[in-house]
Amino acid sequence: MRRVVVTGLGMINSVGNDKESSFKAICDGECGIDTITIFDPENYSVKIAGEVKDFDPATVMAPKEVKKADRFIHLGLKAAQEAMADAKIGDDIDMERFGISAASGIGGLPSIEKTSKIIETRGPRRISPFFIPGALVNMLGGFVSIAHGTKGPNLSSVTACAAGTHAISDAVKTIMCNGADRMLVVTAESAITGAGVGGFAAMKALSTRNDDPKTSSRPFDADRDGFVMGEGAASLVLEEYDAAVARGARIYGEIIGFGESGDASHITTPSLDGPGRAMKAAYKMAGEPKLDYINAHGTSTAINDKNETIAVKKLLGDAVPPMSSVKGQIGHCLGAAGGIEAVVCLMAMRDGVLPPTINYTTKDENCDLDYVTEGVREADVNIAMSNSFGFGGTNGVLIFKKI
Repeated sequence: MRRVVVTGLGMINSVGNDKESSFKAICDGECGIDTITIFDPENYSVKIAGEVKDFDPATVMAPKEVKKADRFIHLGLKAAQEAMADAKIGDDIDMERFGISAASGIGGLPSIEKTSKIIETRGPRRISPFFIPGALVNMLGGFVSIAHGTKGPNLSSVTACAAGTHAISDAVKTIMCNGADRMLVVTAESAITGAGVGGFAAMKALSTRNDDPKTSSRPFDADRDGFVMGEGAASLVLEEYDAAVARGARIYGEIIGFGESGDASHITTPSLDGPGRAMKAAYKMAGEPKLDYINAHGTSTAINDKNETIAVKKLLGDAVPPMSSVKGQIGHCLGAAGGIEAVVCLMAMRDGVLPPTINYTTKDENCDLDYVTEGVREADVNIAMSNSFGFGGTNGVLIFKKI
């Protein structure tokens, strides 16, 4: 089976508009969650989110083209641009053997909401011809492919909060099976809208700490009261190992395991069994190695954090490594989360640090692992696991190895 390595990274989220500034902010425990400005949240029970700040989409698209794509595509283009530059992809690369694997959990919700209002107030004849091609999830991959000239497989994952992780595992499978030599993974989400926030709030899934946004997302803490929506994007350049070595590429790490599973249980409430089976599958594929770090799904919801803790202990017993969630810093970026957290894992390997879980102040007897709550910690990270679990009972897990 062909080996697959990561040679380029890109990231944008509520604490930084590139991978270096955002990773530093995450490690410093900075929080990008604040009162919503994208729309007026006055009449909403939830008024907080992790918004990307000071981003101009005209930096990644021609100004006249910006209106043709939804914000999640703008963010994805930004992350992909950074990852491709980071990987130093040259003109000698066979682009017919270079594919795309994109992901978003919701896609163009802002465009859908805006268009619905136009229909009600101005009629259907005023719908933009760019509405459909600018809102479809797979158009993220389409726009990125056009921007970078990739002509290999163009895939998309739409599996809620596991979408980003599934996009990476799909890219790995494509390279392993010789469907491509290189894959550009791009995961993006921007669903901070009235419908997005209102919909999740109606499910009682979101934190209502409107008066204290910076401590609203508190993974594994006993006083957690729901997740906080975030937006952002991530991108990874994946290559077949020999091809990467042949061109002298810098290698961040190798993907040595992935696992996927379905809960077959409940449309929104995660099970214990499903995530556990996904972790077990990835761990077995990786050869049951000693893990140095786990990037938890860690949503700051009562059931997920408890179940994830139990599942990890069931899998690893006394060998559970430190585990942290960065959703306290950037919120839950939904379909982009798996990509962002994969980038975090690989940068943690590069820098020899464990990013912290912030806002952990009150111990929960059901969450009793080492969550790196004291701040960033120096550590030799050779093998790391990243978890993603989504609505509908869809789960994805990745294991990375430093080489």
